[in-house]
Amino acid sequence: MPWLMILVLLLALILFGVGFTLKILWVVAAIVLILWLLGFVLRSAGPSGKRGRWYRW
Repeated sequence: MPWLMILVLLLALILFGVGFTLKILWVVAAIVLILWLLGFVLRSAGPSGKRGRWYRW
């Protein structure tokens, strides 16, 4: 039954990879949130002296 052992090892490797990827995505999401909040707080004033929109849509 070596194929069973290979299947279990493959499953463990896949689950480890998914867990690692999710942790990386949480870190990236936190960095993006911090940058977004900094951009919201530190946005520059427009030519008229008042703050413009904080989004570009």
